[in-house]
Amino acid sequence: MSDPLTQELDGILSTETLTPLFQPIVAADDQSIYGYEALIRGPSDSPLHSPLTLFDTAHRAGRLVELDLLCRRLSIEAFSTLALSGHLFLNVMPTSLLEDDFREGLTSRFLAGVELSPKRVVIELTEYMPIHDYALMRQAVAHYREMGFRVALDDLGAGYSSLRHWTELRPDFVKVDRHFVQELDRDPGKRQFLGHLLDVSQSLGCQLIAEGIETAGEQHSLQDLNCRLLQGYHFARPSQEPPRHLHTSPPGTTPLRSSTGALGTNAAMLCRHLDPVLTGTLVPDVLQRFKHEPGLRCLVVLDRQQIPLGLVHQQDLLGQFANPFSHALYARRPIDELMNTRMLVADAALPLDILSERITGAPESLQEDFVIVDDTGRYRGMGNIIDLLREITALQVRSARQANPLTGLPGNLVINQTIAARLEKSEAFIAVYCDLDNFKAYNDVYGYAQGDQVILAVARLLQERCREEDFVGHVGGDDFMLILGGDLTAAQHLCETILDRFARFVPRFYHDEHRQAGGLNVTSRRGENVFFPLMSLSMALHPVGTDTEFNALDIANVLAELKHQAKQKPGNSLFVDRRHHDHTARLAERDVEPMIARAARR
Repeated sequence: MSDPLTQELDGILSTETLTPLFQPIVAADDQSIYGYEALIRGPSDSPLHSPLTLFDTAHRAGRLVELDLLCRRLSIEAFSTLALSGHLFLNVMPTSLLEDDFREGLTSRFLAGVELSPKRVVIELTEYMPIHDYALMRQAVAHYREMGFRVALDDLGAGYSSLRHWTELRPDFVKVDRHFVQELDRDPGKRQFLGHLLDVSQSLGCQLIAEGIETAGEQHSLQDLNCRLLQGYHFARPSQEPPRHLHTSPPGTTPLRSSTGALGTNAAMLCRHLDPVLTGTLVPDVLQRFKHEPGLRCLVVLDRQQIPLGLVHQQDLLGQFANPFSHALYARRPIDELMNTRMLVADAALPLDILSERITGAPESLQEDFVIVDDTGRYRGMGNIIDLLREITALQVRSARQANPLTGLPGNLVINQTIAARLEKSEAFIAVYCDLDNFKAYNDVYGYAQGDQVILAVARLLQERCREEDFVGHVGGDDFMLILGGDLTAAQHLCETILDRFARFVPRFYHDEHRQAGGLNVTSRRGENVFFPLMSLSMALHPVGTDTEFNALDIANVLAELKHQAKQKPGNSLFVDRRHHDHTARLAERDVEPMIARAARR
């Protein structure tokens, strides 16, 4: 007679009551979603809900390949139904490749049934059992590549002979075991090891995927190592309805304003998932968990709706059981009676600078660990003050490196990232390029120190006039960039205000004789005397709609062209791109031209 788990497995296979979940794989450069890994869960009320128990039971029952093929078909169908973009990473056991699927082309038939191209599918070899026949496995892998599939090797550094698998099978992707990713930002040895793996992968023409990322520190360390593909709870948990776009901001993409000190990042960056405790859990069960996980400082207690109720600290709980009578006293009592309901709860979207202020203002007992929730108040994970301090420090260092050394404004890297982030979110916005005219002549006559004062004055003017939500960047030299909201009328009015203010203060940087003459004479390299009018400011305005197909480079090219047009006008000028948003641009034109004329006369 079969055991209860085998009977449960029989029912699951016959009714196909398995649930595919999908976790995004993220492109590190722009945080777009490269693809999704398909994962399987058993029925939520079943002892085979966990995939480990599910597959172990199937292995003992001799039905592993049958289960594997069913998981594959259900994942393909769900991926198609959800209309997910990018690549589908399918977990496949090598044994099933060598049996029915290899001989009968079942995966191709599954894909054909939903009209999904094999070119979008990556066969991810999961090492549940060792590979004995490498020659046959190489033949199977070659067979799949011929049909358009690509191949990934899962959990490099764990299991059986994964390094040999890499050299024998030459996969297109290799996933690094989460052990080498966890606390990477704190472990120089792991960073060195991963650096070597990335070098090897590049020489073999293979892409490395780092999985198990849970913190922003781990993400940043991997990006510093130039690891291009990332996966983990830090971005999204496996879900039946996975995100199409990421909600966490990539480092540096949110506008940084040195005048306000806003860090532009949020508590989600610190979120480290820690399995919670449900209300009603018995005290001895929680005590056992602390004993089996010595590094665990605290646990969060949730209600049935995943709302945090309180925290249980290891030190406090173990202290309760220093008394020999406590075991008998709490043997059948729920942990709710011992949890601390005083805790710091932070929304995942809370900016780090505000979170820091709240923590420093909280009682000392609440400052070490805090709970992170989503916008509905449901539990997402835990944060720690050490991680917060480390992230704030890293952001400040990164911001300083990317900022212009003279003005402290974000430089080209952050400008491009900010534009890319707006485009990724399909937000309408207006890009404005600002360039000083006749600055070089001024610099030659008055010297670099005085020229720097002019640039600083322009930077202050732009920051003072722009709103908190606007972005002010310093391209370099006498060139600046504004990223404004999508209202063309408001953006035009702001530019007019800036030009009017600039026209009023710029004469103060000249001596009386040059002010009265309206400019200065400079001897050219040919010995000719050339007259240069007082400095003016040219602004080129380009509206970007929600349906644009441009990327950041395209927008930069458009602005370069518009800047040239703006500089054709004498004096302070604003040139509005009229090729897009025709109706609003024509409305703006009637006001812009008279303003240009007025500014030129000043």
